[in-house]
Amino acid sequence: MRKALFLDRDGVVNVDYDYVHKIEEFTFIDGIFELCRRCQEQGYLVVVVTNQSGIARKRYSEADFAELSRWMVARFAEEGVTVSGVYHCPHHPEITGPCRCRKPEPGMLLEAARDLEIDLRASILVGDKERDIEAAIRAGVLRRYLYDPAHHGTPTRATAVVKTLEEVPC
Repeated sequence: MRKALFLDRDGVVNVDYDYVHKIEEFTFIDGIFELCRRCQEQGYLVVVVTNQSGIARKRYSEADFAELSRWMVARFAEEGVTVSGVYHCPHHPEITGPCRCRKPEPGMLLEAARDLEIDLRASILVGDKERDIEAAIRAGVLRRYLYDPAHHGTPTRATAVVKTLEEVPC
């Protein structure tokens, strides 16, 4: 079994400008490549897990998401990081009904664990919303970091709140 660094996309990998689906809208968060390289050197797989309700809302298509994901994975590769998987939930409960993959449900994490033979208890998740943290708890991920540069003490079930990605330990 392997360990993984699970990353939410919008708000952790890239700046969340709402429904980011075009390359020209995609701005990487400072420190993301360094974090991934550091964890990769420690034996972690890098896996992106992202809610993409813009697909259900018809703001963009699965093909648009796939194209952006291919570009993002290639940019990571240029920076020396191998992204082992990109898992997404295209649903929204008010449009498509309930599902098992939309965070805070653990479906994407569990699917990645099956596909990539990941030990969830030995893994890390970095998210920017409490629903990311909740999905990790439900999946059995023990180390959970809430990335929130402007954190003002809001209660969280995260292991710790980090204001920079540099603070995430691998």
